[in-house]
Amino acid sequence: MNNELVDTVRTSLSGKRVLVTGHTGFKGAWLSLWLSELGAEVHGFALPATQPDGIYAHVKDAVFRSDTAGDITDAVALAAAVQCAQPDYVFHLAAQAVVREAYADPLRTLQTNILGSANVLEAVRRLNQTCHTIFVTSDKCYRNCEWHFSYRENDPLGGKDPYSMSKAAAELVAESWRRSYFDSHPNGSQVISVRAGNVIGGGDYAVDRLVPDCVRAALAGQPLVLRNPRATRPWQHVLDCLSGYLVVAAVVPRLPRSEELESFNFGPADTHAFPVTRVAEIFFEHWPNTPGMVIGEVDPLRSEAHYLSVSIEKSQRLLHWQPVWPCATAIEKAVEWYVQHHVANADMLAVSRGQIAQFTQAAQRDIG
Repeated sequence: MNNELVDTVRTSLSGKRVLVTGHTGFKGAWLSLWLSELGAEVHGFALPATQPDGIYAHVKDAVFRSDTAGDITDAVALAAAVQCAQPDYVFHLAAQAVVREAYADPLRTLQTNILGSANVLEAVRRLNQTCHTIFVTSDKCYRNCEWHFSYRENDPLGGKDPYSMSKAAAELVAESWRRSYFDSHPNGSQVISVRAGNVIGGGDYAVDRLVPDCVRAALAGQPLVLRNPRATRPWQHVLDCLSGYLVVAAVVPRLPRSEELESFNFGPADTHAFPVTRVAEIFFEHWPNTPGMVIGEVDPLRSEAHYLSVSIEKSQRLLHWQPVWPCATAIEKAVEWYVQHHVANADMLAVSRGQIAQFTQAAQRDIG
């Protein structure tokens, strides 16, 4: 995000009507706040928030023009929300996003991630105006062979577990609607898939995620027990990931259509794929009065990958997008958010806005 790209994002989204599905979740709430900061009119559709202390709770009163509680598997309610918002853009983030929950309730996971995604695309298809859909899935949509090089956008999709399979299937839904309806959509609407991996940042309290587990251990003054300490992931700050989604929305509709512009990976540089243990160590280095941690595998998931990363070469080459905060900085910024909230009792809307401003300044300074 050099200076020119930052300006392109702002001018493309300022004044636009944007619907975010999954706006009550971690990534959705951060994205909604950033869109609001860019001058967009933000509408949300999602299940009620499940994290009473999460980022959504701190931004909801300042961000949304409309905030609709609903389930994307309810096609009628979703279509009504889309028609009411009349969006220029839809960022589709609503999903069942927890691997362990997918094992526990695979049918609900499939309904949400596959049928729900089809409902979103169908609702957009029936709009009588141009509306571009940024279709968010996951790096886990790729058929993971546990090899030590990064997956590209044209690598095979697949999944050994219910969660990964649901993400691969959602991508196939997007491909089908794209080919059947959006390639010849009368209003020029497009569907662009975006895939990212392990995202960290302030305001996430989900179960079975590393940084929220670190926060809970720190607040309880208890040592942390790691489920899969040797697993290596391409960790990135939530704002790095979301900057990619925003660049896609701003840039891709301006370019001539081609298959190469239909999906993009976003992640850190290859050197920032850290093992779980190292992420936890850095977290506790920055937390005051750290309780420390215990290394050990506790109930590891049956098909949980030990290594997974995605290639960001295409995003760099075609969009001129670059990651901004390296992994160590991403962890530091996440800890800063939680310390400001739980130790300093700060105004977290202001803190969150401040981190967006810091990220934007770093992007302009380091890459511009």
